[in-house]
Formats: sequence, C-alpha cells, structure tokens
Amino acid sequence: MSDPAFLVPAALGTLAVLVRLPSLRRNARDPLLRSVAAYLLTATGVLYFGAPSMIVKVNETTGVPNFAAPLLYSVLMACCGSGIILIINWRGGPPVRIRRATRWCAATYAGLAAAMYVLFALGEAPVERLQDLDTYYANTPYMREMIVLYLVGHSAAAVLMASLGRRWLSAVSRELRAGLGLMIAGCTLALGFDLCKFAAVGARWAGADWDVLSTKAAPPFAAASFCSILLGFGVPLIVQRFEEPWRDWTRYRRLGTLSRLLHGLTPAVAVVRMPLFATVGVRRLHREAGIHDGLLTLNPYFDFDLRARALADALADAPAGGATDEDAAAEADALMVIAAVDALRADPEGRVVASFKELQPEPGGRSDLVRLSRALERLLPTEPRSPAPEGEYA
Repeated sequence: MSDPAFLVPAALGTLAVLVRLPSLRRNARDPLLRSVAAYLLTATGVLYFGAPSMIVKVNETTGVPNFAAPLLYSVLMACCGSGIILIINWRGGPPVRIRRATRWCAATYAGLAAAMYVLFALGEAPVERLQDLDTYYANTPYMREMIVLYLVGHSAAAVLMASLGRRWLSAVSRELRAGLGLMIAGCTLALGFDLCKFAAVGARWAGADWDVLSTKAAPPFAAASFCSILLGFGVPLIVQRFEEPWRDWTRYRRLGTLSRLLHGLTPAVAVVRMPLFATVGVRRLHREAGIHDGLLTLNPYFDFDLRARALADALADAPAGGATDEDAAAEADALMVIAAVDALRADPEGRVVASFKELQPEPGGRSDLVRLSRALERLLPTEPRSPAPEGEYA
C-alpha cells in the first residue's frame, strides 16, 4: 500500500489525540481518559511507522537494515495492550480487579515488545524488505519467531477485545451499543489481517508463494480495522458531547408557541436581555424562565372551572382520537391559558389583579411545558403575536 493509505488514517488518529488532550490535562488521573489517549497514540504510531516512506527513513536513520520491523511490531504490541486496557477501564468494575487486569495486560505486552528486539538482534536480516519482510524471512531463525510472535499477540488482542465487547454489548444501548458494534467490527477486520499474514507465512513454510496475501490483501484490513475501532471509540464521545445541546435546542424550539403567546405579558422591568452569543442551554433556560414569568402574570386570570369543563370534554373525546390523559390535560391547560390571556388584555386597569388574594396552581409543570406548547399549536390557527412591548424571552 502507498503512503496515503497509512498517513490519512494516521492523520485522523492524530486529530483525535489532539481533541482529547484538553480533557486529559484537566483529568490527568482518570484511568479511562489515559487509556483512551494511550490507545489512540499507539494506534496512530502503528500507522505512521507502517508507512513505506517511514520504514525507509527509520532504516536509514539507524543504519540497521529492517530495524523498522521490530520498532513497528513493538508499537503494535503497545497498541494491542492499550486497546485491551481501554476495554477493561471502559467496562468498569471493582477498582482492585481493574488494576490487576491492567497490570497483567501491560506486563504481558511489554514483554512481547521487548522480545521483538531480542529476536531481531539474534536473527540475520541483511536484505532490506519494505513490504514483504514477513514472507521473505519466514524461514529465517529468530526472525521467524519474531514474526509469529507479533501475529499471535495481535490476534490474541483482537479476539480478547471482540470477546469483551460482545459480552458487554447486551448491557448497553444507544450510542454506546453502536460504538461497541463498530469496535467489534474493527477487531474482526484485524483478524482478517492476521489470517492473511498467517496464510502467507504458512505458505512459505510449505514451499509455496502466497505473498500477495501479505503485501496486497492484509494492509487494507489493517487500515479499515483502525478506522472502525476509532469510530467505535468516537461515536459515544461525539454523541454525548452533542446530545445535551440537541435536547436543549429541541426543548427550546418546542416551547416556541407557548413563549410567543406569553410574549410581552411580563412588565418590561422584569425582562432580562439575552446575550447575543448565549449557548442554546442558556437560551432554553431563559425561555423557560420567561414562560414561568408569563404564567405568573396570568395567574389571577386562570379559570379552573373552565379548565375542568375542557378537561372533561377532552377526556370524553380522547378514546376516539387516540389521545392520552396527559394530552387531554395539556389541551385543557392550553384553553385556560388562552382564556387568561384574553382576560388580561380585557382588563387594562388591572382590577382582577387588585382583588386577587391567593396564588393559584400553575398549569402543568416543567415536564409538561412542552406538552402545553404543543397543545397550543393545535388550538391556535396562526402563530400568536402579542402587540405588547418588546420582550426578550420569545
């Protein structure tokens, strides 16, 4: 494969590492964040050091033919170990068990990485091979063992990560389930890489030439595996990052009809100006506060007898229309609010307010404001626009 096939995914991995750095600095002791950063860093390193131009550069810099091989394989072992550790920390459990499993995994793959250099030093690999080192030296003492060892370590990590992810899959839902599914798919693709390599090396042992499996078929599996696993880790993080703003925006938008109906009912001195660049969460809170202020202004004009009659009518019609009891209550509240707005506008001198003695219950609650707004959408023929002075919570 050419350099772009390695460097483009590596660039994506580098970007992911940079995105996670601020969180890592703020929570340097968080084992999950550390394991995410370690996995992304080592996986990106595998792609960088696997690029043909980087292999040539490493060999030239060190002056040792094929020194890029143990370097690449050791980084791959670090990636495998950090991937398993990430799954262990992501899944959670008793801290003692997590620490024990983490140490065992780190020690195992650190030992495998060290063994790569020992076996390379003991072997003889004078001819530089950029793409077919696995098959070219498949029958060379010590080099053969190094090749088999990295394939076994990589296959074991892929199987273990897929197994842990599959066990966890039934216990999670939504974005985490999608992320785990992508990770499992990535581990399966990684096994495809190993199978191609094993088949090509085994063919060399048998005296055949299946090098094309190692040089042409295996690398695409590696690149696709990395992208799938990277997406698997990224999907839950991205969804969690944007889920709350999306909920705020959805609620803000759905409260629009109710907000516009109550727009301008609150005295101008009570209106709080909204900053131009306020977040959607702040705008949602501001809109809700304005709605509650408007409902408080309407409180003296609420006619609960009207609401009771409207609720009875709505409940009577509910079975035929398929509406729920909550929908019927929201429709009754909406009719009462509309009537209260009309009553307030018909009382410019505030006689009702002057004779008002006791605060009445507010229609609905925080959880029902959206339902109330949607009921207003059905009842009002056009978007309500009050001629009251300019306000800020509409």
